Amino acid sequence: MQEIISNNQVIWFDSDYLSADPHGCFDIEYWRQRDAVIGSAEGRGTTWFVADEKLEMALRHYHRGGLFAKVNNDSYWFSNWHTTRSGAELALLKLLRDGGVNVPRPVAARAVKKGLTYKADILVEKVANSRDLVALLQSHTVAATVWHDIGEMIGKMHDLQVCHTDLNAHNILLDDSQRPWLIDFDKCDCRDGDDWKVDNLTRLKRSFLKEVDKRAIKWCEDDWTALCNGYANKSQLRITIG
Repeated sequence: MQEIISNNQVIWFDSDYLSADPHGCFDIEYWRQRDAVIGSAEGRGTTWFVADEKLEMALRHYHRGGLFAKVNNDSYWFSNWHTTRSGAELALLKLLRDGGVNVPRPVAARAVKKGLTYKADILVEKVANSRDLVALLQSHTVAATVWHDIGEMIGKMHDLQVCHTDLNAHNILLDDSQRPWLIDFDKCDCRDGDDWKVDNLTRLKRSFLKEVDKRAIKWCEDDWTALCNGYANKSQLRITIG
C-alpha cells in the first residue's frame, strides 16, 4: 500500500488495483467525467459504484449516524492518521484478506484534516454478482453447505481477533458461486479475549429473527445450526448460541 502525505491529508492506495489518479479518485465528479459511474446505493449517505481499468469499486464518504449527525454530518475528531475511520478500515480489510477471509479488496483511502477534525473517504472492491442475505432469503432458501461456509468465514474472522461491531444479515453477501463475503467494517476493530465473539454471534442471530418477522425471509433454526457447525470447524472457540 503506497502513501501520499501532505500537510493536511494522507492518501493510501494500492497501485496494483487503482489505475485512476489517487488525488482525484475520491471525487464522484472525477468518475462522471470518465463516464465510469456504474451505480449507487443509498444508506448513510450515497455509496457510488465506479469502474476503473482493473476493478469495479465502491466509493464511500464517511458520514455520522444518530442524532449527532444533524449537527455534524461528516467530521470526526483527529488524533493521528492511522486511527482515522478510513485508515483503520483499510488496514483491517488488509488484515482480513491476508488471513483468508472473503472481504472486499482495500483499494484506496483518504483522510483530510481541518483544524482539530478530519473528513474521510474509502474505495474498496465491489463484490461482483453478489446479493446480501436478506435480499436473497426473501425469495430463496440457502443450502446447509452454504450456511456452513458462512459460519467458517465468521470463524476465520474471529480467529484473527476481529470484532465486526455490526455483524448482521445485511452485511453478509453471497456471490454467484455461493461464496460468502463479509462487508462493512467501519468502526470495527481487533480485540483480546473471547466474550465479544459470543455477543457477535448473538447479534447475528437476532438479525435473522428480526428479518423473519419484518420481511418473512426463508430462514430456520436448522440454518443456524449449520452456520454454528461451520463456525466450530474453523474457530478455536467452542460455543453454542441457542
